[in-house]
Amino acid sequence: MASNSMLGRVPPQNEEAERAVLGAILLNEKVLVEVTDFLSKDDFYKIAHQQLFDAILSFRQESTEALDLITLSSYLKRKNQVDQCGGLSYISTLTSDVPTTTNAAYYAKILKALSQRRKLLLFASKLKDNAFDESQDIQQVIDEGEQTLSKLNNETAGSDAYQSIKDLITQTITDIEYRTTHGTKNGLDSGYTSLDSITGGFKKQELVIVGARPSIGKTAFALSMTLNMITKMKYRVGFFSLEMSAASLMERLLTGHSRVDFSHIRKATLKNSEMSAIVDASGLLYESELYIQDTPNMKLMELRAQARRMKLEHDIQILFVDYIGLIDAQTDARIPRHEQISIISRNLKQLARELDIPIVCLSQVGRQADGVEPKLSDLRESGSIEQDADVVILLHREVGKNRTDSEEERQKNNIQETKIIMAKNRNGETGVFSLAFVSNIVRFEEMEFSHKYVAGNNPNA
Repeated sequence: MASNSMLGRVPPQNEEAERAVLGAILLNEKVLVEVTDFLSKDDFYKIAHQQLFDAILSFRQESTEALDLITLSSYLKRKNQVDQCGGLSYISTLTSDVPTTTNAAYYAKILKALSQRRKLLLFASKLKDNAFDESQDIQQVIDEGEQTLSKLNNETAGSDAYQSIKDLITQTITDIEYRTTHGTKNGLDSGYTSLDSITGGFKKQELVIVGARPSIGKTAFALSMTLNMITKMKYRVGFFSLEMSAASLMERLLTGHSRVDFSHIRKATLKNSEMSAIVDASGLLYESELYIQDTPNMKLMELRAQARRMKLEHDIQILFVDYIGLIDAQTDARIPRHEQISIISRNLKQLARELDIPIVCLSQVGRQADGVEPKLSDLRESGSIEQDADVVILLHREVGKNRTDSEEERQKNNIQETKIIMAKNRNGETGVFSLAFVSNIVRFEEMEFSHKYVAGNNPNA
């Protein structure tokens, strides 16, 4: 409430700055263009000033006349709004208090900052009331509170609504030249040359979906990219595992990085050389920045809250979610599952934009893709996943009688050629390439490297 005190104290406000802004607008209509980009009527504390600013905006939309004290007064009389805007005598005093309009934008920014303080106070008061109200779900209270704070944090005083090409061209050319010279991309590298050449790296605010039938290796693919990112590129990575425990993930990361046969770790039949390789790998992984959340069947709001926390505390650069079908949308049980998945995918896209990072989420592919290459329409339970995603990567591997002789030979050497199908790429090209799934170390690798490994370069053999 604009005119009421908060917690027994008058909320932050500055009547002189409000008068200065309104007076400057009446003296020079160009000021209105400068301040309306970020200032609204609710940013004024005094109710009469709110009404007057709103009337000025309405006048500008409805009238072709020049804006000044006389034309505005006439407009207010026609609309019967004179009294609620403070009266003509009061309005006329506004211009006399403004020696120059030069500082109007500066005063407007002061008003915006004070307005944000008032909103923060109201938010704190509402949050306290909601916390006391035991009929409300506490996780929902926390999630709504975080969203409100995030929205307040993103409000900027005086941010430009648009930019001229003259302002952008120099910066863009400089960026392109730098990336060309240094071989850098706008996105985060996955560690796989073919994938990175198609995507240009995973971009900020993108939702990336990785889909496949069960047992093809979605989790292994996500963990392989994670391993590349934390060890080679030194990225800060968040990983939400809703199906597998953090301890199980660590065993897979250790076998992938040490190249020790995974079955030896599970059966505890490690040789001394293998144990040494695992210890060495653990030392390297210890220095990396990977943050794992392994709560099963996590609620959507909890996931959002934990992701915000990871971003705030560790400034993660990318987030993996395994997988979308295990997220609890917290909706009425009568709502069809495909609608719940739609809610989840939409929220993940919004979260990627809010945190300004790419989110890679795994998804099941429907039974209709058994034995054949999957396509976008096969994404399980919801067509909205396809719509919300910026990038869709589908995994496919020939099984049983469909394998060729060369594939059978590779299978004997623990190598399973897997097609990586770039089914959707909103900002680039699509295509198909292959990676090798090295089953005994549960890791995806470039085909060439996996052949060298089989040829006898395993230090732990």
